[in-house]
Amino acid sequence: MIVLVLGGTRSGKSAVAESMAARLAGPHAAVTYVATARLDPADADHAARIEAHRARRPAAWTTVECTTPTDLPGVLRGTDGVVLLDSLGTWATGHPDLDPDPGPLVDALRARAGTTIVVGEEVGLAPHAPTELGRRFADALGQVNQAVSAVADHALLVVAGRAISLPEPGELPC
Repeated sequence: MIVLVLGGTRSGKSAVAESMAARLAGPHAAVTYVATARLDPADADHAARIEAHRARRPAAWTTVECTTPTDLPGVLRGTDGVVLLDSLGTWATGHPDLDPDPGPLVDALRARAGTTIVVGEEVGLAPHAPTELGRRFADALGQVNQAVSAVADHALLVVAGRAISLPEPGELPC
C-alpha cells in the first residue's frame, strides 16, 4: 500500500504521517523512517526542523538518512515493513538542476511489498514563485507529486493538522 500525505509548510503533514505509520505498524512492528533532508549546519532553522522531526520519532524506529537522491529507489527496495519517506521536496532539491526523474522512485514504490507512507510538500497552494529557481522547484515537485499520486492507493491533504482524503485520480468529488 502506498499513501501520499501532502501539505504546505507547517501544515502538520509529517506528524499525520508519523501517526499513521505507528498505527499501521502496530505496537510491536518496526517502522523505517527514510529522511531525505541534507543537514546544512549553517542553516540553524532547517537544523532545528530536522531535530524536531528526530525528537518525535519513537526510539524503536529505524532511521535511514538518504541524502543522495539516486540512492532512494534502492533504499526503498531493500527495506521491509512499514516505511515513512519524508520528504519529496528535499528529495527533489537534491537533484542537480532541480530535474528529478520520478520514474525510478515510482517503480521502487510499486515494487515494495510493505506499506509506504510518502510525505510531500504541496507547493501549488503558495503564491506564484517570484524567482526562476522557485518556479523550477514548484514545477519539479508538482510533477513528482503527480507521479507518486498516480500510483498511490490513498492520498491525503493536510491543512492545519487535519487530513482530508483526496479522491482517486479521475474521480470527481461530487
